[in-house]
Amino acid sequence: MPLFFRKRKPSEEARKRLEYQMCLAKEAGADDILDISKCELSEIPFGAFATCKVLQKKVLIVHTNHLTSLLPKSCSLLSLATIKVLDLHDNQLTALPDDVGQLTVLQVLNVEKNQLTHLPRSVGNLLQLQTLSVKDNKLKELPDTLGELQSLRTLDISENEVRRLPQMLAHVRTLETLSLDALSMVYPPPEVCAAGTAAVQQFLCQESGLEYYPPSQYLLPVLEQDGAENSQDSPDGPINRFSREEAEWQNRFSDYEKRKEQKMLEKLEFERRLDLGQREHAELLQQSYSHKDEILQSVKQEQTRLEQGLSERQRCLDAERQQLQEQLKQTEQSIASRIQRLLQDNQRQKKSSEILKSLENERIRMEQLMSITQEETENLRQREIASAMQQMLTESCKSRLIQMAYESQRQSLVQQACSSMAEMDKRFQQILSWQQMDQSKAVSQILQESVMQKAAFEALQVKKDLAHRQIRNQEMISEQRWALSSLLQQLLKEKRQREEELHDILVELEAKSETKQENYWLIQYQRLLNQKPLSLKLQEEGLQRQLVALLVELSAEHYLPIFAHHRISLDMLSRMSPGDLAKVGVSEAGLQHEILRRARDLADAARVQPELEPPKGEVLGVLEPPAAPREPPESVRPSAPPAELDMPTSECVVCLEREAQMVFLACGHVCCCQQCCQPLRTCPLCRREISQRLRIYHSS
Repeated sequence: MPLFFRKRKPSEEARKRLEYQMCLAKEAGADDILDISKCELSEIPFGAFATCKVLQKKVLIVHTNHLTSLLPKSCSLLSLATIKVLDLHDNQLTALPDDVGQLTVLQVLNVEKNQLTHLPRSVGNLLQLQTLSVKDNKLKELPDTLGELQSLRTLDISENEVRRLPQMLAHVRTLETLSLDALSMVYPPPEVCAAGTAAVQQFLCQESGLEYYPPSQYLLPVLEQDGAENSQDSPDGPINRFSREEAEWQNRFSDYEKRKEQKMLEKLEFERRLDLGQREHAELLQQSYSHKDEILQSVKQEQTRLEQGLSERQRCLDAERQQLQEQLKQTEQSIASRIQRLLQDNQRQKKSSEILKSLENERIRMEQLMSITQEETENLRQREIASAMQQMLTESCKSRLIQMAYESQRQSLVQQACSSMAEMDKRFQQILSWQQMDQSKAVSQILQESVMQKAAFEALQVKKDLAHRQIRNQEMISEQRWALSSLLQQLLKEKRQREEELHDILVELEAKSETKQENYWLIQYQRLLNQKPLSLKLQEEGLQRQLVALLVELSAEHYLPIFAHHRISLDMLSRMSPGDLAKVGVSEAGLQHEILRRARDLADAARVQPELEPPKGEVLGVLEPPAAPREPPESVRPSAPPAELDMPTSECVVCLEREAQMVFLACGHVCCCQQCCQPLRTCPLCRREISQRLRIYHSS
């Protein structure tokens, strides 16, 4: 059933990550990695191919996307000609391009967790491919061209539908790790597949009629050839020296390999740290964006809250205004009703006046009827008019008071409404000022965070540039070290040639003078052994003769140098104890007591008989210094020919600058100075082991 994938539009975060990674890859100090993973891509953008082609990228990471094909339209695989690592795992690829073999320098190909149903036959052209992982796909068979992968070391075909391995896989002699589903295999059998990679390769080689060799055995012929060339170039010498030199070179080679591996590990660690730094920077950017969004959201919420508060306040004000209007309407209605009542009262008064007139008429008529006198009627009329007028005045005063109270109440209500409106305006202005202050604070905080992000980004860039500069400096230092090591090897080779020439010359000179000075060096060695230093001889001559005779009598003359070194006299010796002699160096207990006893006897005899004291001039170097320096004793003349003794001094054969001052035993050669003889283990002339070194001192 065919699968139809609908192109999904990448999210804003994925789009920002893609733009950031593309900008990072185009920078001046960028590394050889282009990482556009986790960007929700349905196809690789054209800019990625252009970047890989122009900037010569070596690692392309496109995992965890929605890719259905590797090549989009109007793109060629030749743009990825410099790619060594291609990571396409966790996508939706159904097939690889048929011309994937054009990636001739590809070393690692990872297409795990896809929908691949077959591999193209051109995969056999990837001669430098070392790792191929097609785990968790829908493969049913493998092409025979896998046997042409001469550098393949790791192959992972697990979690697929593969039941048979191609027999040509036996020609891949460098395969070290093969991962497959052993229980579901038909060829080779499951028990062979469960036994491991070596068992599978042995089975395939046996089926193909080939002889199986482990991958590690392919370095042996190269090493044997290098060893044969080294043995042809080296000069003839003893077997042990050849073995030591060979071991030394092996150690140097192993040290160089270890340093090389250590450098590679350091480089990988630096790349890992750089990747972590980039991820941390991306996380920081993401956190800053999220924080900015949160601030904007909070500002929006605050603004909505303020708007809601304002709307509620406006509603409250509207309600209060309506209430005031209702109250005003009610007061106006009450006033109107009161005015109506006043008007009614006026009407009633008018009616009452009419009634009064009618009554007056009636009264007159009655008076006339009742024949009341005119004076009485006048008085009565005046009284009635006065009472009516008094009643009208009281009613008019009441109406005027009611109107004044209404006006004052109306004025107070208007003033209260104006004051409440002013107070509401002040509160509204204060709320607007607070909102503007919050907005300005949020804007300043956002600007400050953007400045901090810019500074952090610049610091990260500077750190990255420093790291790249350190890598370049290390590469330059390694190249300089390599040049210096080659120069040192050349100098060592020239030094060996010069030593060989000097050795030949010395052998020739020794052969010429062998008849004249056969025992010369042995005589010189014996002379050096018998001759004491001049300072020690002078100190021994400064001892008292009685003390010297005492030590000779007790057969302790070998302690004369110790007594001379410590300037011990008979007087001092008579006051010493056995412990003091032990500290000086006389270890025999019996000899200590005998020396002390005889020294005390001599000291007592010297006190009793002063004439037994030695003359004043016999004590040299202890009581007072000699008047003139004593000449050194005449040295023993060697039995060698006198012509050889008058030879000029020789120079050091190592540094060729200082005079030869050291005698090597047991060969007896004098050919090195004191500084150059310390690291030597064999004589530079005869190559014999050095058992002892003696320094030559020339007396003036």
